[in-house]
Amino acid sequence: MSSGNDCQPQTFTKPAFGEKEATELVDRVFGLKVSWIRPLPSYDDQNFHVHVSRNKGVAEGADEYVLKITNSEDSQKPDLIEAQTQAMMFLSAEGFPSATPYLTKDGNIMSLEPDTGPGNKKYMVRLLTYLPGTPVAKIATNTQILYEVGKLAASLDKALSEKFHHPSVKSLHRGQFIWNLANIPLLDQYIYALGQNKYREVVQRVIEQFKGEVIPKLRSFRACINHGDLNDHNILVDSSSASLENPQYRVSGILDFSDMSYGYYVFEVAIAIMYMMIESPDPLSVGGHVLAGFESILPLTEEERGALFLLVSGRFSQSLVIAAHTALLYPENEEYLMITAKTGWKHLMKMFEVGQAAVEKTWFETAEAY
Repeated sequence: MSSGNDCQPQTFTKPAFGEKEATELVDRVFGLKVSWIRPLPSYDDQNFHVHVSRNKGVAEGADEYVLKITNSEDSQKPDLIEAQTQAMMFLSAEGFPSATPYLTKDGNIMSLEPDTGPGNKKYMVRLLTYLPGTPVAKIATNTQILYEVGKLAASLDKALSEKFHHPSVKSLHRGQFIWNLANIPLLDQYIYALGQNKYREVVQRVIEQFKGEVIPKLRSFRACINHGDLNDHNILVDSSSASLENPQYRVSGILDFSDMSYGYYVFEVAIAIMYMMIESPDPLSVGGHVLAGFESILPLTEEERGALFLLVSGRFSQSLVIAAHTALLYPENEEYLMITAKTGWKHLMKMFEVGQAAVEKTWFETAEAY
């Protein structure tokens, strides 16, 4: 769930292509005939699930893709979109279940295309392979999948940081990017969207503690490239066992690389913990299982562990504040924007009610038990 301009979530223009225009786009840019198309939900880009028919002699059968039309502001950053797409291709080659682009008729991974409506805006268009599976948000999570998500978070960042050397990678130094966890203090600019209430008070507390306790320690954390948005809608799974009582899941897809940036390993585990808490009936217990999976690949240092509570609280605050702010500007998209808010506030308030020491004790003891 990225924003448009790196430090201004209010400036993006979401594309508004109709199904007919999207169908023509696939034909004109990629040379493929669409047999059916349907819109997919998205925060600030526009996505379509596309089924194409192959001409005889080209390839057998039909293929499924996601047509991804990037918002107008991010479309002005071709290096950034190239880095994201090259990272997906790299990860796929490394064995991760990541989408790969179908090349344009000109042999490129993306194409800048004009909008047919007023304003003459241009949008970057890609056609990505469709990944099968069920979003984690739609399953009853068990400890096994929480562990797998933690393991994925560590493996993904480790592979990107150690082996991904494409020239476009420099564009992932995104400075004031609002969704980078280092930029929690930037939420001061958007907190007005919450109004005056207990929610605003807890977010102000998170921001102040973050400034005092996390910002001074950032240099001691291990740096890496973060996916940055391993939420429960961006991780797809399928069941690898027939047991209905205790299904065993495996990750079958990793979606949405638009929040990639340079950050720290501990950011990725904090983001994963926060999003896995969202739908959990026992949210405070989740962190230990995700952490155990993460630490099976990459054990955290004492400094990193010490920051985890505030990093998870910080990600809740980012998600809740930016969603409230964006919903004021785009009320027609409010339902999708406020997905996290339904339970997010409850979980953030609970974390502070129970207190940092007790929450950390639960997380760390659970992780140790592995």
